[in-house]
Amino acid sequence: MTRELILILGGARSGKSSYAERLAPQIGERVLYVATAEARDVEMAARIAVHRAARPATWRTVEAPSGVGPAVQAALAAAPADVVLLDCLTLLVSNRILAGLSEADLDNVDERAAQARVEAEVDGLLEAFHTTDVPWIVVSNEVGLGLVPPYPVGRVYRDLLGWANQRLAAAAGRVYLLVAGLPVDVKALSAAVTD
Repeated sequence: MTRELILILGGARSGKSSYAERLAPQIGERVLYVATAEARDVEMAARIAVHRAARPATWRTVEAPSGVGPAVQAALAAAPADVVLLDCLTLLVSNRILAGLSEADLDNVDERAAQARVEAEVDGLLEAFHTTDVPWIVVSNEVGLGLVPPYPVGRVYRDLLGWANQRLAAAAGRVYLLVAGLPVDVKALSAAVTD
């Protein structure tokens, strides 16, 4: 097993998580699934429960709404895995932007502080990836194709997630964009254009 970072991007309901969940067992049977969602309301708690129930019982799950790098390192130290599947960077970035903010803070987000939290999280994630010997699959949303969000925290989120996606894409050996459930190999297309 060799270390490789695979980034899977797509819009909402594009099939990115399903594709990642099909790809992971093709790499190896011992899957370490890293869930980043937080149950901040009843609807999200219900979604999390559905996702938990749908995962194969043989997969180990680590719930890490932040501090993903150290959480994965600790999980791999406790028991080996063949592949790490992180779903998803989208929520991880959101969690770091919203960390410690109240409802009143959302209209006046300190963009530099949010950026520092997101940068530290992505740095920690990439550092952990480079210290492990297993492939990682990271799922993330591509949110830069739609309208500009009409509120400040939405614009900060769009910009910081776009930055995080670029950081991971630069480090990834493979990058797929899911469109209507179909994977498009972005790295291969990029290489063909630059050749």
